[in-house]
Amino acid sequence: MRPTRENFQQARAAYFVSTQTAGRKPLFRHERWARLMMDTLLHYGESAYTLHAFVVMPDHLHLLLTPSESLEKSVQMIKGGFSFRARKAFDWHDEIWQTGFTDHRIRDEEDWSHHLGYIRSNPREAHIADDPTLYEFMGFPEPQFPQGLKPLDLSTTTDVRAKARTLQTEDRSPLR
Repeated sequence: MRPTRENFQQARAAYFVSTQTAGRKPLFRHERWARLMMDTLLHYGESAYTLHAFVVMPDHLHLLLTPSESLEKSVQMIKGGFSFRARKAFDWHDEIWQTGFTDHRIRDEEDWSHHLGYIRSNPREAHIADDPTLYEFMGFPEPQFPQGLKPLDLSTTTDVRAKARTLQTEDRSPLR
């Protein structure tokens, strides 16, 4: 049984999303395919979601986005919209996408920074670009930290384990 996804659309949650091509075929190593993917992402970013960051890799893509409606609807617009455009532009009749996608709801500013950095470094880590800043199939249309997420506040950080140990020793004191 597939677990249900949390519904955070009221809070306008941000997500890190990954999806792969069917059979991990490197469709996006072709410049025309990668550019069409970028055009699709930016096109639907005007209505279906706020696109914060993306990287189009040869056989997959990573996104940071905030859905306007639901996450499923946003990903459907991206994958379905691209498939429709690719079939017309390239006369493509094979499958384009693997079924489904993976997602991670961004929890706070630290989580946001981690996933933004992951997108930034992905071309270098995959050995397809020595300098990720020169990788042309990556973008940061709305990279600022989304409102509604918990900001990183180092002044309130406490050592939870130390606090738990203190409470535990206090609880063990003999009753009087």
